[in-house]
Amino acid sequence: QVQLVESGGGLVQAGGSLRLSCAASGRTSSYYAMGWFRQAPGKEREFVAAINWNGGSTYYADSVKGRFTISRDNAKNTVFLEMNSLKPEDTAVYYCAADGSLGRVAANPAYWGQGTQVTVSS
Repeated sequence: QVQLVESGGGLVQAGGSLRLSCAASGRTSSYYAMGWFRQAPGKEREFVAAINWNGGSTYYADSVKGRFTISRDNAKNTVFLEMNSLKPEDTAVYYCAADGSLGRVAANPAYWGQGTQVTVSS
């Protein structure tokens, strides 16, 4: 079992930046691939970014490529999502996720956090 707790959401103006964090706990959490998803009001949850267990591979949705960066600190069992040049369409609840491989975490992860709200004003 892996438990995930997100933090760092908030209200920011368009063009601004936010950094989300996800603290993972569990016996083997540092060996899991981690990812971020988001769900805007009235829309389905969508993939944002993923990172493999050692940080050597990353994968991004086209909509955030070049603006968002995913990273992790396994010593602290934490994954980050640095979001720059934010747009109003980035407004959503952002969820942290975990699974055993990069492919699985990007497609249908087994473990989810509770989500953190990000609101970008125009």
